[in-house]
Amino acid sequence: MQSAPRSIALIDCNNFYVSCERIFRPDLLTRPVIVLSNNDGCAVSRSNEAKALGVKMGEPVFKIRDLVREQGIEVFSSNYVLYADMSNRVMSILGQFSPMQEVYSIDESFLDLTGFTDIQERSRAMRERVYRDTGIPVCVGIGSSKTLAKLSNFVAKRHPRSNGVFNINLLCQRQVNSVLKNIPVEEIWGIGRRLTTALNGMGIESVLQLRDADVASMRNRFGVVMEKTARELRGDACIELEEVAPAKQQIINSRSFGQAVTEMEDLQDALAHFVSNAAKKLRDQNSIAAMMQVFIMTDRFREDRPQYCPSVTIPLTTPTANSMSLQSWALVGLKSIYKPGFYYKKAGVILSEICDSSIYQGDLFAAEIEHPALMKTLDAINTRYGKGTLKLSQDGSRQSWKMRQEKKSPEYTTNWEELPICG
Repeated sequence: MQSAPRSIALIDCNNFYVSCERIFRPDLLTRPVIVLSNNDGCAVSRSNEAKALGVKMGEPVFKIRDLVREQGIEVFSSNYVLYADMSNRVMSILGQFSPMQEVYSIDESFLDLTGFTDIQERSRAMRERVYRDTGIPVCVGIGSSKTLAKLSNFVAKRHPRSNGVFNINLLCQRQVNSVLKNIPVEEIWGIGRRLTTALNGMGIESVLQLRDADVASMRNRFGVVMEKTARELRGDACIELEEVAPAKQQIINSRSFGQAVTEMEDLQDALAHFVSNAAKKLRDQNSIAAMMQVFIMTDRFREDRPQYCPSVTIPLTTPTANSMSLQSWALVGLKSIYKPGFYYKKAGVILSEICDSSIYQGDLFAAEIEHPALMKTLDAINTRYGKGTLKLSQDGSRQSWKMRQEKKSPEYTTNWEELPICG
């Protein structure tokens, strides 16, 4: 007796940032809405109405100012605190529908539904439950591999008859071929622009053509990742669910400034803030870092100004996740590369050579004092009372470099001062 195929579900929030904004602004449910990237630069989330007006993903907002005004498009700055909180609520609900869940991104989650006899009903129930409890619309795609689940979700979002749920496992082979034939190869998970161009040059333009391509040839030309993709399209689950996210081997924290800065003090303040964020991520995964890179850069789009984009790599004497130690080394690095007379637009820190803090043997003669209890207390207070409640003195004390967010909505769900009020 042949066993039933594996059933992997990919649940994706529809136009997630826009959907978060609409929860507390029901007047926007049928209006075109876009959410902008850092410093209000480009459109990174668009409602279906905005897409219909021709607003492209990543389009700079200054290019569509006339369209925004003429069509009454509502524009929001990114409200990451709100989006993160709503994501946590959605993922918590989805986790109740399967014992195996992988939170893939802020708006996507994989669930293993293999063995359930009510997959279709369960999928519809999770859509209804998420919308009822959070107001966020989601679509569900189901396949025998993660790659097929992604493609099924693509169909669920675009095919009206699916009603937001599409299970490719329920189709006969002829129907599967028809579906895959009509999806362009660039829609496959992990196939970017360069791979699309290369595959198109080989005559592979649809998902079906890649599925039926010679696996050995694909591996020889593009590597093992492409081989796994081709096998996943055939229903072989080569990419397993990761219930526990693997520890990051590199942590980057950087940001473009709301306006250019010139003073060392402003760069020190910004860099101290970025280091604190990176150090917190290290501690969250119980890791320490042995290498740090510090960089600053001018605005490459300002051709009327001199350009300077230096960086410095610092091997740490003792691997650490201590914010104070990392800030101290970062500021030493900054002083070595800073030059006056330039308009700096971005700065950041990269932590690497990361290992598990529990297996590293410390240096008996190291001069640094790690204060693990102090860092633990710092994290505990900020977890309980909100990020930034307690911080080091130089962490974000100045405001000149802060990100531009001229159209940011309130933090409705996490800030007592910004709770929605019924009129």
